[in-house]
Amino acid sequence: MKILIAILLVGALGAGGWYYSRGQNNGAPAAVSTKVDTAVIENRNIKFAINAAGDITPAEQVSVRPEVNGKIEVLPVDVGDRVKSGQLLFKLDDRELQTQRQQEEKNVERSRLQLGQAERDYQRARQLFEGKLISQELFEDSRTKFDLAKNELALREKSLDLIVERLRKTEVMAPFDSTILTRPISVGQAVSGSGGFNAGTEVLTIANLNDLIVNAHINQADVTRLHVDQQVEVTVEAVSGLKVMGKVERIAPQSTLKNNIRGFAARILLKDVGNQIRPGMSANISIPVASADNVVAAPLASIFTETNPATREIERHVWVKTDETWERRPIKIGVSDYFFAEVTSGLKAGEVVSLEDRSKETGTGGATNTVKLAAKAGGSQR
Repeated sequence: MKILIAILLVGALGAGGWYYSRGQNNGAPAAVSTKVDTAVIENRNIKFAINAAGDITPAEQVSVRPEVNGKIEVLPVDVGDRVKSGQLLFKLDDRELQTQRQQEEKNVERSRLQLGQAERDYQRARQLFEGKLISQELFEDSRTKFDLAKNELALREKSLDLIVERLRKTEVMAPFDSTILTRPISVGQAVSGSGGFNAGTEVLTIANLNDLIVNAHINQADVTRLHVDQQVEVTVEAVSGLKVMGKVERIAPQSTLKNNIRGFAARILLKDVGNQIRPGMSANISIPVASADNVVAAPLASIFTETNPATREIERHVWVKTDETWERRPIKIGVSDYFFAEVTSGLKAGEVVSLEDRSKETGTGGATNTVKLAAKAGGSQR
């Protein structure tokens, strides 16, 4: 009995497998092609632009360094502070210079007294010499002392002016309205002046963040489309959806190699960008080349190009769907972008064009201007 049940089970499984495979081969629907090989002509805006990447930096950025040696006494600003032109950035300890100035002022006063005495002696000696009451030697000695006294006063005044100038340089003011970017120095730290061998100690870095620039590298194939004062659109990667307008300020006269791409450095000026855009952000620049609004446009895939053997001119055509045929129709194009081209003649909105070259279906390489539509629905005869 068990053997009979086993035989029946094996037979049932075999019959089920045969029935399933038969249904798969004969009853399953055929795969439906989703390939799109036609397009409807529409009116659309076409804007062709070339893109470049760059980094945002301040238009004016200054490394603030003292001109004289000293120790930071006052440092009222910090990173992120906004300062006005002429506002105090930092002050050096000037007590030693103040002492030197007081001493030099006394030296100047002494030299003036000595000069006055020397001048009086010289005038008296000249009168006596003119009256032949003293020798010429004594007269010359008095004149020499007078000249030396004048020189001494001039030197002392010059020395005092230098000390006053150094005192003035102990206070450093903001050269323009700016924002503090860095402050690596603290109060009490000794700093060296920029007149030294190491160009001085950087106390602050300031920049005008109202006017920013984008330093971009423009491919050599695209730089001829760019010109000074041209308006470009700038998007910032860090701020989604933000677009600002920039103006081409400078284009380098000589190419450089960056990331193995030969191109030209360009400087794009951004005006009144607000607080969202900051130095160091990456930017994408869109340089408009050509545009056309609300024009008849065809997909680039539907436009076919060939050279007229008689005139050697490039001609373009599309295959337009009529009632029962594909009509080969010459066209002229205008502005194009990466996907569509403006059709200036030969097409109108609403017509259907093929995305495949139908001339292959004639077997004559395009010698005829029409091709019959395939009788089978869903596509063309290949």
